[in-house]
Amino acid sequence: MIKSIGARRVFRLSLTVAIALSVSYGGGATLPFIAPLFAFMLGAAPKPPMGPKGLFGLILVLFLILSTGLLLIPVLTYYPMTALMLVLLGLFFANYLALNKGKGAVGTFLTVGITLISAMGLMGHALAMMVISALLLNIAIAVICQWVVYPLFPEDHLPPAAPPPPPPLQSSWLALRATLIVFPSYLLVLYNPTAYAPIIMKSVALGQQATETEAKNAGRELLGSTCMAGVLAILFWFCLKLAPNLWMYFLWTLAFSMYFIAKFYAVIESRFTPSFWQNVIVTLFIFIGPAVDDTANGKDPYKASAVRIGLFIGVTIYAWAMLVFLEWLRKRQEYKKQSSLLLEVG
Repeated sequence: MIKSIGARRVFRLSLTVAIALSVSYGGGATLPFIAPLFAFMLGAAPKPPMGPKGLFGLILVLFLILSTGLLLIPVLTYYPMTALMLVLLGLFFANYLALNKGKGAVGTFLTVGITLISAMGLMGHALAMMVISALLLNIAIAVICQWVVYPLFPEDHLPPAAPPPPPPLQSSWLALRATLIVFPSYLLVLYNPTAYAPIIMKSVALGQQATETEAKNAGRELLGSTCMAGVLAILFWFCLKLAPNLWMYFLWTLAFSMYFIAKFYAVIESRFTPSFWQNVIVTLFIFIGPAVDDTANGKDPYKASAVRIGLFIGVTIYAWAMLVFLEWLRKRQEYKKQSSLLLEVG
């Protein structure tokens, strides 16, 4: 067994991500690039994977959560303004649940259900159900791959200390910040759900990263990680073109994942935060996956990828501006409150 716990975590998560990608693509799953994303999201925390009962419960709960988007479809069709208000409230609740109650996975999937599923449902109920089925299948693939890899690189039997939740007031502001980052992307996806669906995944990742980023570092954290992921996606693409087959896709995914996950776990020293590298990894897969699908479907991957990179950078700049504005607004309100208290005391 590898003695270094950091090295074990890097090998475990990298191999899980690469195997999940191979199984999803090799099995012909719908939205196969989602599997490595879920493998990373579910496996990033240094703990053993859930058991079969946990997986069954997760699939059931997520089916109910994702199905909330189906309830919004008729409202979006006949009462669009009411539906948009419900989406705003739902996004705030999902983000507040993730931040204040420690239910990060539930909040993330609730956000995806409210936005992606409801938008896809406008093109047909069958398409929305297909997306739900694809998400659940890829989650199952990610967890099963964890079962295969974890015994090879297990954790030490030390329970990790859970970070304390932020104060309620701070959580409300952070939830509002994440909501206002995701909502404009949802409006864009409503215009063309199939073309802009990856934008939802990117905006959800940005919303999560923005809750961990200070305003003074927002440009470097948000925009820097997105641009780095875009450059790396181009490099990954040309590496894959040398031998475009599933085996090489697996190997390149493993190689790239090992390096950036080592940065994520601080096994390799970095001046950037773990959330920076998390956004790099997530964005890299969101770039590469649709490009591979475009090629398989006979579309021009270069044009579609250029549009996608431009949209991602635009969404990131908006997230940066919104983060800075809301932080300024919060500090302004705190200053007014403190000034009024001083006047009352005086």
